[in-house]
Amino acid sequence: MLKSVSSIHTGICSKLIRTLSTALNVHPPEKLDNFRCYESNPVNHTIHNVAQFYSLPPEDKALLFRHGGLPKTFETQCKTFNETCIMIRKPALDVINSLKNIDYSKPPCKFVLYGVKGSGRSLSLAHILHFGYKSGYLLVHVPWVGDWMRRCKESSTSVMEKDYIDLNIDAAMWLTHFKKQNEHLLVNKELKLCQEYVWNKRESTNKGAPLTELIDFGINRIKYASYCVVVLAEEIKQLSKAGVCKTLVAIDGYNAFFYPQTRIFKEKKEVVHPSKVTLTKAFLNLSYFNWNNAAIVLTVDEIAIGQDDYPSNLPRYLLDKEGFEHLDPFVPIPVENYSSKEFLSCMEYYKERKWIQYYPGMEEELAFISNSNPYKLLELSASL
Repeated sequence: MLKSVSSIHTGICSKLIRTLSTALNVHPPEKLDNFRCYESNPVNHTIHNVAQFYSLPPEDKALLFRHGGLPKTFETQCKTFNETCIMIRKPALDVINSLKNIDYSKPPCKFVLYGVKGSGRSLSLAHILHFGYKSGYLLVHVPWVGDWMRRCKESSTSVMEKDYIDLNIDAAMWLTHFKKQNEHLLVNKELKLCQEYVWNKRESTNKGAPLTELIDFGINRIKYASYCVVVLAEEIKQLSKAGVCKTLVAIDGYNAFFYPQTRIFKEKKEVVHPSKVTLTKAFLNLSYFNWNNAAIVLTVDEIAIGQDDYPSNLPRYLLDKEGFEHLDPFVPIPVENYSSKEFLSCMEYYKERKWIQYYPGMEEELAFISNSNPYKLLELSASL
């Protein structure tokens, strides 16, 4: 009798989930032949690899993401699974295919990834960044602008421009990040400074000096680190225009450069507007149209400005009028929740790693509860 009641109860629950899924347009996942892609080079990824996971080689991960760029929850999962696998998704492939075909003699194309919280913008950017590394681009990557504007290590009045505020520890860390990501390109002797820079009465960087000399100066003389980033940004633009290098600018949480409520304060506890932060000057300069031989990929995110309940996730709202006009025109790239095929691929991956145990109707139930949101699914399947 108890067995019969249990069976009836299970049947009613399954029927209810199917009914609610249909009403909310949540459909059972499509059949997937293979959830793994054994091609680790993103240059070779095609539309046929959509929804498959590819493995990021450990040496590439150490070079590209040692100083940030991957979400912390994803990093924890990678440590648990003992591998770093990124799903190949259409938004990233759309940008990659565009990067392969655009005319680099024209001003840089701008791509803005947007979507709901947890939809996978940062991982799509990581996939694109890996493509840029494998394709020989000079990488200018900011892992998360929100860390500068809301959790900076320290701040001080600029020694070079008195109206600006320097974030020198963060700037020195970013210079280290830039140097590590591009160490294989910085050996090129043609990557040299286009003009001389005088820092004080005793210190200067000569015209024609290697780009690494400027980077090392910023790292070692930390009070000049922020302004070294400004100079480096302008030098990269000049080198790209001269055809010495091809540049990929990738910035996560770009809209934080325009949100007025930072957590950076002056001596009298006045809030500093992002436009008065030296690092902002550097990266806004890189997102102008006055150069070429480059491409720009950005994400906008309400978490970067500390707003979990922002009224819209569209670029026009997150960038506000100033940021939108600064970037316009750009190509908006929506990053949506998992499709049914992507959801099943993720479930198959979790099952292969022995992270979840299968039971009948599990896919439908989790798809309904998580609304096929990648981050929500990760939370629901996390350990206790």
